[in-house]
Amino acid sequence: MAKNKFHDGPGPSQRQLRVGELIRRTLSEVLMRGDIHDPDLNRLSVTVGEVRTSPDLKVATAYVLPLGGKGQDELISLLARNKHELRRIIGKKLELKYAPDLRFRLDQTFDQMDETRRLFSQDDVRRDLDE
Repeated sequence: MAKNKFHDGPGPSQRQLRVGELIRRTLSEVLMRGDIHDPDLNRLSVTVGEVRTSPDLKVATAYVLPLGGKGQDELISLLARNKHELRRIIGKKLELKYAPDLRFRLDQTFDQMDETRRLFSQDDVRRDLDE
């Protein structure tokens, strides 16, 4: 039986969760205030839904979405273009021994929630749940 890559261990440690949340808050704050020297990025409103860190805390993956959902590809490329400056700011603000390498992915949770709501609203699913 093949292992599912998302469920092959005990899950993230408390330290990973704590550092991920600190990075998420800092990243949100930096992007909201426009602290980056890139006018293209500063004109966008960005939601940082979650940041997951690797077990050694050397890689942080931020799940982001532009407000309104438009310009997703542009957002990822702008964040990637400015990742070194973002990494420097996060390392400085959080006073981490090593600033993690930042990676950016689109946050799919909103799409998944919409699909789940759609499924639960179907008559045959509601009927099965009521039984």
